[in-house]
Amino acid sequence: MTDQEIIKTLNSNAPAFIGLLGGNIVTIDRKARTCTFEFNVSTDFCHSVDVVQGGFVTAMLDAAMSHAAFAESGKNLLGVSTLEIKTSFLEATRAGRVRVIGKVMKATYKTAFLESQMFNADGVLTATGSSVAKLVRPKT
Repeated sequence: MTDQEIIKTLNSNAPAFIGLLGGNIVTIDRKARTCTFEFNVSTDFCHSVDVVQGGFVTAMLDAAMSHAAFAESGKNLLGVSTLEIKTSFLEATRAGRVRVIGKVMKATYKTAFLESQMFNADGVLTATGSSVAKLVRPKT
């Protein structure tokens, strides 16, 4: 499959919460093992007027990480189940456009180590994530 076909497949099969957060995959780079999302987050997901609630920030970081694993492995992966996740909040993430880059740092047959970064519309790094995930593969 081409990168564009993978992006189309992943976007069309995305969980509903990604759409609620205004998210879409915009690029993947299988060589770099990355997946880039753009989200357009409404104030419905905010507290303190326009500050995105931390759980939603974590969800966006997690989505980018897991989709990087999906993009890298193609049809050889049925699911990515987070075993552990850490979010570092570096600045307030505000409603509006954000870009999130997920990366596969290392993957074995059953486990992946993933990282992600979130940038606001001005390119400022607002949050980072890291996780360990179980990779669910088709039965052979």
